[in-house]
Amino acid sequence: MKKIAIILSSLFLTITMQAQDRTQPKPGPSPKINIKKPETFSLPNGLKVLVVEDHKLPRVSYSLTIDNAPYAEGNKKGVSELTSSLLGNGSTKTPKDKFNEEIDFLGANINFYASGASANGLSKYSKRILELMAEGALMPNFTQEEFDKDRDKLIEGLKTQEKSVSAAANRVQDVLAYGKNHPSGEYLSEETINNVSLADVKNNYRTYFVPENAYLVVVGDVKPKEIKKMVESLFGSWVKATAPRLTYSNPKNVQYTQINFVDMPNAVQSEIALVNTVSLKYSDPDYFPVIVANQVYGGDFNSYLNMNLREAHGWTYGARSYVGNDKYGDSKFAASTQVRNTVTDSAVVEALKELKKIRTEKVDETVLKNVKAGYIGRFVMQVEKPATVARYALNIQTEGLPADFYENYIKNINAVTPEDIMRVANKYMLADNLRIIVVGKATDVLPGLEKLKIPIFYFDKYGAPTEKPAMKKAAPAGVTAKSVIENYIKAIGGEKAVMAVKTVSITGSATIPQAPAPIKMVIKKDNKGRSLLVISMDGMGELNRQVVTEKGGYSSAQGQRKEMTAEEFAEEKETAATFDELVLINNPNLVLDGIEPMNGTDAYVIKNGKTTLYYDVKSGLKLSESKLEEQGDKKMTVTTAYSDYKDVKGVKIPHAITINQGFELNFIMSDVKVNEGVTDADFK
Repeated sequence: MKKIAIILSSLFLTITMQAQDRTQPKPGPSPKINIKKPETFSLPNGLKVLVVEDHKLPRVSYSLTIDNAPYAEGNKKGVSELTSSLLGNGSTKTPKDKFNEEIDFLGANINFYASGASANGLSKYSKRILELMAEGALMPNFTQEEFDKDRDKLIEGLKTQEKSVSAAANRVQDVLAYGKNHPSGEYLSEETINNVSLADVKNNYRTYFVPENAYLVVVGDVKPKEIKKMVESLFGSWVKATAPRLTYSNPKNVQYTQINFVDMPNAVQSEIALVNTVSLKYSDPDYFPVIVANQVYGGDFNSYLNMNLREAHGWTYGARSYVGNDKYGDSKFAASTQVRNTVTDSAVVEALKELKKIRTEKVDETVLKNVKAGYIGRFVMQVEKPATVARYALNIQTEGLPADFYENYIKNINAVTPEDIMRVANKYMLADNLRIIVVGKATDVLPGLEKLKIPIFYFDKYGAPTEKPAMKKAAPAGVTAKSVIENYIKAIGGEKAVMAVKTVSITGSATIPQAPAPIKMVIKKDNKGRSLLVISMDGMGELNRQVVTEKGGYSSAQGQRKEMTAEEFAEEKETAATFDELVLINNPNLVLDGIEPMNGTDAYVIKNGKTTLYYDVKSGLKLSESKLEEQGDKKMTVTTAYSDYKDVKGVKIPHAITINQGFELNFIMSDVKVNEGVTDADFK
């Protein structure tokens, strides 16, 4: 069943990447942007209200934003997240179920956050929608029962991210750029979440959910006079208060460019980020040149970075960059990508090369024109959305921008010159003070990075300094590939128990991001070398079927059947047994390649052609296997990790399987059977 990961990969990409390669807009005449000016008024408690009439559709949207300065939560990080999740659970006036039922009845959407709320729906229900939003926001029903549920859910979400390379990379980026005591650098942990009590949530709400810096933006089929009456009635009793404003020192960039390395032994791809902090606001003269410079370097599909790493070299699905802006303090420039381990050092070299290019060479006029056209096209499309109109109206108020800021937006983008781009690239993309953050598998990645002669510092997956990770070491004398396999068979139950297994039936499921339902997997094997794999999804039926018999095999998808080639069949037969190791033990080509650290333990490494197997030195159990897959000129490494071994009729079988090919699919086995649940009909 070596094709499982490939089948699932194709499905994942089909679901999540349909819009990745869109034709870029061609340059044309710049459209005129006419954003309606809001009517404004304020309440005595400090709430500012902005109303934009738009009668094109019978709809209305409300956006309540509390524009407080950011604050660090310290050892109670998670209090704002829990405040957000508890808001909207009904109110002290209306029970949760009844509250949500009415929202559904109206066909509305209402959401609540620690920093505000939003709602939208048909304008004929505008009054009731605003009433419900105000009720949920100003009369929250904070209960211990809901608090316990949401806290446990938050912790469970963290646990699912423990081995996520992407999650570690994002966390470390912010910790190293800002410092873990800065509002932008602190992170959630089980410890900090458990430090939060219901009383802390209530106090957070009282302290920060206040009207002094609050803005209510209304966009849609409404009358300003009517809105004013409604807002005065619903929000007039909101008690006047000002949130505390804490100040934090701006983070410092490193004195010299360096690699900050995080070892993740389970990584099949390296996460790479080029990061430095910047000081930039909407109102800065450099704002528009920085936007365009970022598009040229990595913000656009046709950017220097993406064209190099994706199109020219085929190392990644995508490479992107962004430059943030923040009126309260420093933000950051960051360029990031994911590449397979073996090309990590090369990708770093190429990313730095493109950074040097934008800093030292004027961008080609045609390239610049096309990048501007693409950006402007997307800007114009966004302007049509009520949420965008609301955000722009709010930005003008909170950022101190001129009233015609967005009307002149396109003109200011078009005014950016190649000289401007080179100037701001040197100011905001700091080639000499850059953190090159790499999160990957040390044994695969470090030897190449060390050859770059860039200083390397080591951190754990929470951004704390650490020692250089342990590298591969030799296996003890007398240990061979065959003895490791024998020890595995012993560990899962012994030769007699394993040989007594005639059939295995496994059913599991996993969640795919952006997919409409969990993906289901059924695997069946017998001791005759026959196997069945079925992938399905509720609402979509059977997506893929693969059958291997003694004489051949086939796969079918969407009604199309494809017979296995002789090469594919031979590959499947290499592990055609109830347990792969029953075949592997007689393979003379296995090579024991020492011991590597893996997830806090040591593992024997066995090479079998393009496949690498890892077995726990202490327990003998198989931890994972990885295989280099080649599709045309594209190469990718697929890793399958095994855990949660449970006894089934005297044999230990993993009940959790994680397939990683740059993204993770975590399969939890709901039904595992030995010597039952398999018939000849399964292999037809």
